[in-house]
Amino acid sequence: MKILVVDDEVPARERLKRLIEEQDEWQVVSEARNGREALEQADETQPDIVLLDIRMPGMDGIETARHLAQMDEPPAVIFTTAYGEYAVEAFDASAVGYVLKPVRRERLLDALRRASRLTRPQLASLVSGEQHKTRKHISARIRGELRLVPVRDVIYFHADQKYVTVRYHDGELLIDEPIKELEDEFEGAFVRVHRSTLVAVAHIEALAKDEEGHYEIRLKGLEESFPVSRRLAPAVLQRLKEA
Repeated sequence: MKILVVDDEVPARERLKRLIEEQDEWQVVSEARNGREALEQADETQPDIVLLDIRMPGMDGIETARHLAQMDEPPAVIFTTAYGEYAVEAFDASAVGYVLKPVRRERLLDALRRASRLTRPQLASLVSGEQHKTRKHISARIRGELRLVPVRDVIYFHADQKYVTVRYHDGELLIDEPIKELEDEFEGAFVRVHRSTLVAVAHIEALAKDEEGHYEIRLKGLEESFPVSRRLAPAVLQRLKEA
């Protein structure tokens, strides 16, 4: 089985590779120093298992796992962690594979044998856990390739039936995530202006009234404007005063 090793520390990667190379049933096909490299290598090598460090600069292991789950054939994920006992209990409750640092051979081999793909409920449990941080990227597959868009570049999210359009500086992509979950995750940077629309506070150019007295939002660099629902207007006004 093919394994991708991901850790920002060289000694940690070397130890994992050495332990794996002692076995005949697994093969390290690639390694990565951070989450973005991990996603690139996963696309290129199509590993069966990813050994994934949790604490990494930039994109942490939890966010990386969420993006890996977008692959057509997602790999199994085993987290490597120095977290304390409380966090380990959270992983156990989610049935997610993990090995504690410093990694011991017996524990690693046991985790590899029991490795399985993360399910949506397991991801949801991780995301709601204390160890979660808000994503820094939105991901989607376009023509078979994983596309990453920094959240800071997102101008708005707009829900239309099953999918959500993510509009950003250089274009747009479609994701399959509930607009309410996006609102909860990014509440610090986005504001709900309509039941189907979240806009980035940093990209708001103006809030104005139309001829009928209804509020509408204008966003920087876009010709289109978005209506603000009467129900949400007071909260939008308050949020802009605080920005």
